[in-house]
Amino acid sequence: MVLGPTASGKSDVAMAFASAHTGSEILAVDAMQVYRRMDVGTAKPSEADRTAIAHHGIDLAEPSSEYTVAEFARAASASVADIAARGGRPVLVAGTGLYLRSITDPMEMPGRWPEVRARLESRVLAEGPEVLYRELAALDPVAASRMEPTNERRIVRALEVTIGGGRPFSRYGDGLGQYPPVPFVQVGLRWPRPMLAERIAARVHRMMAAGLLAEVAALLDEPMGLSRTARQALGYKELIAHLDGEYSLDEAVDTVILRTRQFAVRQERWFRRDPRIRWVDIEHDPVAEVLPVLQDLA
Repeated sequence: MVLGPTASGKSDVAMAFASAHTGSEILAVDAMQVYRRMDVGTAKPSEADRTAIAHHGIDLAEPSSEYTVAEFARAASASVADIAARGGRPVLVAGTGLYLRSITDPMEMPGRWPEVRARLESRVLAEGPEVLYRELAALDPVAASRMEPTNERRIVRALEVTIGGGRPFSRYGDGLGQYPPVPFVQVGLRWPRPMLAERIAARVHRMMAAGLLAEVAALLDEPMGLSRTARQALGYKELIAHLDGEYSLDEAVDTVILRTRQFAVRQERWFRRDPRIRWVDIEHDPVAEVLPVLQDLA
């Protein structure tokens, strides 16, 4: 497993490793790359890379659907088993911590209560996420402490489970604080924060040059539109706001950069809790500096 924050270079490292080891196939562990046609803004691998090395975990759902971690866990586990059954080596590229833990440490997944969720989503639109966050903090303070007060998707999900199932959402995450041995090698990429911030800004500008705004506009024009989950994707949320007249384009891009940097900090904090990860401090070139470590561990 190659993991790390956004823009750290983990996909390049995984491609280099897979290219050097016959039979390797890549599994993307990313909550937004699962959506079809959300390509530029999720930094999906290029067609050339996907032709050279088989990729899994990508384009699993329509952007109008609410794809869940439970669905991803089933699809990813099936992919890992299939690769292994063919004598191959799964190489996981992970940026979404919970999705990764669903593979390394399978957990009980809470059910779904659509009617409860619909009421909560209506309230978010009318009252804002902070009101629901305070409600969650009263009902399940442990769950509230694990998320940002502005993270609409996670707040709604936690309240849906707590209210609908009559059991605190945090009770389903008891295993997240445990780190038993697993049959995976996990290598994390760690950059000095100022350098990572520069890489994030450069990547956002590359995405804009590659047509991210047009991609967002085309998705909005689709008959089924974007689900609430898909709309929360970094880059998409801000450009939707721009198209709705809330931001100028420059303001939207600056907001994408800021929020992506904040997200990268949260990713690092999540991964840092796992003592099973071997960290490599990057100075210049992630491929040159991480590939020898992977070679030794492999």
